[in-house]
Amino acid sequence: MVSPSPLGSLEKLTLVHLGLFGVAATWAFGGNADSVRTPLCIWGSLGGLILIAAVADRRAWRERGLGPLKWLWPILAFNLLVIAATLNPSFRAMAFEGETVYANTGGRPGWPSSAMPALAVQSLWAFDAIWIACFNLMLVVRHRRGLRRLLLVLVANALALSVFGTVQKLSRAEGLFFDAVPSPQEYFFASFVYHNHWGAYLLLLLAASLGLTWHYARRIAARNFLHSPILAGLAVLLLLAATIPLSGSRSSTLFAGLLLGGAFLQWMRQLIRKRREFHESILPPVLGTATALVLLAAGTWFVAGDVIHQRLEKTREQVATMRERGTIGDRALLYADTWRMARSKPWFGWGMGSYPHVFTLYNTKQPADRLPVFYHDAHSDWLQALAEHGIAGTALLGACALVPLLSLRSRVMKALIPQYLLAGCALVVLYAAIEFPFGNFAVVLYWWLCFFLALQYARLTRTPADASPAPAAGAASPA
Repeated sequence: MVSPSPLGSLEKLTLVHLGLFGVAATWAFGGNADSVRTPLCIWGSLGGLILIAAVADRRAWRERGLGPLKWLWPILAFNLLVIAATLNPSFRAMAFEGETVYANTGGRPGWPSSAMPALAVQSLWAFDAIWIACFNLMLVVRHRRGLRRLLLVLVANALALSVFGTVQKLSRAEGLFFDAVPSPQEYFFASFVYHNHWGAYLLLLLAASLGLTWHYARRIAARNFLHSPILAGLAVLLLLAATIPLSGSRSSTLFAGLLLGGAFLQWMRQLIRKRREFHESILPPVLGTATALVLLAAGTWFVAGDVIHQRLEKTREQVATMRERGTIGDRALLYADTWRMARSKPWFGWGMGSYPHVFTLYNTKQPADRLPVFYHDAHSDWLQALAEHGIAGTALLGACALVPLLSLRSRVMKALIPQYLLAGCALVVLYAAIEFPFGNFAVVLYWWLCFFLALQYARLTRTPADASPAPAAGAASPA
């Protein structure tokens, strides 16, 4: 048996760089504290040096051709659009009674403009640092086992955060890190300031855990269930999944239920098919699965029952209020005002990072205490993208993912790990229609990391069409 080829130096560097990036972003308040954003961006920007080293590697050009470089055009076009907008400011800073206020001057009509050029540059830096660091997986990593090791590290980190957050929650801490840092949000969890951001992050890690569990369960022989990877995978899934309702995130709990429910149906279908192939009764595995589900529900309720009950009561109150008023509440008004903001500059938007400052011009909410209401996010990343980037910028953002995905669509369905990772990414995108998961640095990082890892894993998965009698000399094994 031929031993697999070792990971290359640049390959190891890429995996270590991303592993440290992912771990640091999650423990550093999800990357959403001003004090940690710059260090994280600097660390992520080192991915640019890795990309340059990969492009300069002539051996890589000869052996692999560096085909993924052709997928860079959307990110380059998006950068050009954002930078061009910063050259046409639409707001002007003015001094008024000792304070700085911003006046809407409009900028040059019909051209891309930015209300807050400095914020646009900062936001673009963060996005590019994340995107390029994750894109290096496509360009550099040539072994699937390296990708799996990276996933294992990130899942282990999520497990550590889940245990930390559970202990913190059960101890009734009122601030982050056991009251060491005050939280601006009532519903925080672990090191994340906002519970819905924790929920979006966990959706991606649950998908990764499901893919890894399926992979090792199918490939590693074990004496019985108690000694198989399935048991360890189920234990991890239980601990991770229980923290979503424990955090108080109702919407994330619903999406996690969809993900786990789909995985359960797939597992049952495979199990029943195999039992019938061997002419064995399907009753034992069905009963065993039902028992496992009951234990999972009981364990979740034992850990998060109080929080679940509180959130259910809150939901009932909100539904009763909506019925009384005949509307869905403040969220509908927020969405309507954001849509008006987007329609005022439909093609290029108001500029990256401009939403909290420009929205004050369109906010029509009239609070009972008559104090101004400030919104930092639209609570819908879809609408906020249109408001900030317009149709052109939003289309380019979508192309950053769709161009490589459509190029590899036939390969994605060949392996389970890419399927689960992309399912998690799809759920977060759907979630972004009604919340703002992409308002969190760590969620953005993990989304692109899971996305490019899935695509590269699919590229490295050999199919019958890839079989050739004489592989190229020096080609790396995808094992």
